[in-house]
Amino acid sequence: MPLSDLEARLLLRDAIRSVEEDYRGRGIFQDRFGFGRSPALVVVDFAYGWTGQAYAGGSRRLDGPVEATKSLLDAARARALPVIYTTSPWRPDSGDQPFKSAADLSPGFRAWDERACRVDERVAPHTGDLVLEKENASAFFGTHLAPYLIEHRVDTLLIAGCSTSACIRATATDAKSYRFRPIIVRECVGDRSPVAHEWTLFDIQARFADVVPLDEVLAYVSGPAAQSTTTHPRRPTSRT
Repeated sequence: MPLSDLEARLLLRDAIRSVEEDYRGRGIFQDRFGFGRSPALVVVDFAYGWTGQAYAGGSRRLDGPVEATKSLLDAARARALPVIYTTSPWRPDSGDQPFKSAADLSPGFRAWDERACRVDERVAPHTGDLVLEKENASAFFGTHLAPYLIEHRVDTLLIAGCSTSACIRATATDAKSYRFRPIIVRECVGDRSPVAHEWTLFDIQARFADVVPLDEVLAYVSGPAAQSTTTHPRRPTSRT
């Protein structure tokens, strides 16, 4: 039986406390990025291949994060913030097929298909949202996410989606590398493994991102500190 979130927290509590005490004693990994003034929201891989139980890589553990992300999307769109989605491409005839992925063939489950790459209708993209197809874990690697965010003068990237220990971690790490403020919205991310989920949130909070409760993020998005630049993106300067 898979562990519940509560059981995972109890299992990891002592280990996390020990590591945290060591970090504090050394005075390392205590900083916070904080919120900037121009946020965007990226929803990572909430497609049916991950949210649908019929697929080998799917998990009902994502139902809660998907539902929580709906309220975050509503708030972001109410402020006209840039909203970006990622999913995997559907290229069944390509000679470059994925490996070590949720698309691996698994007897007894629905075959990976075009629907597996379609964003779950519960959090479906709206007109004007950017949908990126990515080949790798990070939403940045091999995509034009970074220049898109720069064009819209974004300084803060709100991160939702799955899986916490893989694509969420990779996206947050690259966001930091590009000097965006990575904010992982705790209730809006999930993983097949509660142990991997809880440990990753602790570890990534220490080094690569801020892990922030949904209610705090909603207050930020709805407040005066968050400004939209969606309707006034920065355009390249002429060099002629």
